[in-house]
Amino acid sequence: MPHTSSAKKSLRQTTKRRLRNRAAKKAIRIQVKNVTQAPKEATLDDLRKELVAAFRKLDKAAAKRVIHPNAAARKKAQLQKLYNSRASAGK
Repeated sequence: MPHTSSAKKSLRQTTKRRLRNRAAKKAIRIQVKNVTQAPKEATLDDLRKELVAAFRKLDKAAAKRVIHPNAAARKKAQLQKLYNSRASAGK
């Protein structure tokens, strides 16, 4: 346990940050799963809405450095590739 007042404050801050980061990462995982696990009979419009929501969450997390910006870009590229393959198969 911390002894000095600055160490106590640091512990409080890191606890808050850790919880906030965990919540953001969990939200990203859920949103990405909504896109990747979308049923085959889902319309492209519904899939596009989920994709846009996932992009927003990834961009916000990268801007706040919850995740690395390159990791967000990589995940966005993977999701876009999945969407494009479903769109071309749907035509």
